[in-house]
Amino acid sequence: MINFIKKNIALIWAKNHVKGTQSFKENAVRNQEQVLLSLIRTAEKTLFGRTHQFENIKSVQDYQNRVQIADYEDLKPYIEKVKKGERHILWPETPEYFAKTSGTTSGSKYIPISKEAMPYQIAAAQSAIFHYIAQQNNADFVAGKMIFIQGSPELEEINGIKTGRLSGIVAHHIPSYLQKNRLPSLKTNLIEDWETKVDEIVKETEKENMTLISGIPPWLIMYFEKLIERNGKKITELFPNLQLIITGGVNYEPYREKMNELLGKQVDTLQTFPASEGFFAFQDDFEKEGLLLLTNHGIFYEFIPLEEFGRFDSAQRDLQRITLRDIELNRDYALILTTNSGLWAYSIGDVVRFISKDPYRILVSGRTKHFTSAFGEHVIAFEVEESLKATVEKFPAQITEFHLAPQVNPTEGLPYHEWFIEFEKEPENLENFRKNLDEEMRKRNSYYDDLISGKILQPLMISSLKKNAFQDYAKSEGKLGGQNKIPRLANDRKIAEFLERLKK
Repeated sequence: MINFIKKNIALIWAKNHVKGTQSFKENAVRNQEQVLLSLIRTAEKTLFGRTHQFENIKSVQDYQNRVQIADYEDLKPYIEKVKKGERHILWPETPEYFAKTSGTTSGSKYIPISKEAMPYQIAAAQSAIFHYIAQQNNADFVAGKMIFIQGSPELEEINGIKTGRLSGIVAHHIPSYLQKNRLPSLKTNLIEDWETKVDEIVKETEKENMTLISGIPPWLIMYFEKLIERNGKKITELFPNLQLIITGGVNYEPYREKMNELLGKQVDTLQTFPASEGFFAFQDDFEKEGLLLLTNHGIFYEFIPLEEFGRFDSAQRDLQRITLRDIELNRDYALILTTNSGLWAYSIGDVVRFISKDPYRILVSGRTKHFTSAFGEHVIAFEVEESLKATVEKFPAQITEFHLAPQVNPTEGLPYHEWFIEFEKEPENLENFRKNLDEEMRKRNSYYDDLISGKILQPLMISSLKKNAFQDYAKSEGKLGGQNKIPRLANDRKIAEFLERLKK
């Protein structure tokens, strides 16, 4: 009876919530301009605001003229002041949290999260779930157990500012009505060693009525494989009431085939786009592609055409900065953020592609620093993922993970792109698979096509890897688990040199 009531209350809440979101979907452009000016007014008296004469900024154009595009290294002097406990630097007072991420050549990044920003993170996640419930007219999962596979919730303090992984910070803000049904235990969540932690999660969950599972695909795959190894059953046999997978952080499509294999049958998937810098988008329509951009959640967005962004460096910041009003569909843009945590014109490193303006929906198409362009081709993640997807549809295979790197100095013949692929199931004819993959790449990247037809490159090569090759690489770098994701593309052979030792 209690579960019946919980499910019906969830349905009512969800449908009312979705009705209430219609306004921001229809007024996205106006909302964005209002968000920016509100952020400017709030931060006028901060060090950054005084330095950049925020009091004289009355429009988007004024802002773009006074505030240059920045990366973490540009904002680091301000962040270092905040770390020392100084107030009113990037944003009024001091942040509520630092999200600590691995990152730059100079060490970890400390991304500020203000007391104003955190509620938006939580509200966005809640909105994503409400949209799912309302559209599917199904809230059965609220009656079962839920698991959020995440980093440790243990936080340290830097001059009074709580600091830790974003997923660990979020764990402290999960609504009380979800806490009773939530796994794993705090004791397990605090385990630092990733493999040990996953083993304990398996033990804690294998006998439970799991109805919702959340995490990024590589974590989920590792968790599912250990469950199957231990129990000899597919995931939906083990958890027959499993209704929903929530995922984010990376494009889900390259993992879909592998996930479906482990699951045993189709399970609803909700895709999201969260980061330490904010929660940007989520899947609001399960019959349409793309993620709904959240335009009234304390973040102002700018977009730089990806081909322009290649010119971005410390000496040249005069790039074309486009707002939501002027974006074009099916074009790749570097994503620039101004946030209610004090990140100003901040280049986050993600690349997005708009596929709808009514409402504004995006695909996450790659990373600005993860590309292959040793020969001027500038191949991005979206192109390789879509090429691989099309090839797998034609020549069935299951792929655990892959990495693309240039081979500039082969022992013989022309240079080429080398694809390191860990297959769960290889295609029947690997050579036909290779040829088709090359054709798909040539269709999607005209520069690559020119290099092949001009005999500057030879067609791509595939190197098949041993099982768990990418896990072994992650271990070698101390990056197994957590929020670490192995780049799918590189412009050098640093990762490739390790993977070469793991060829079949």
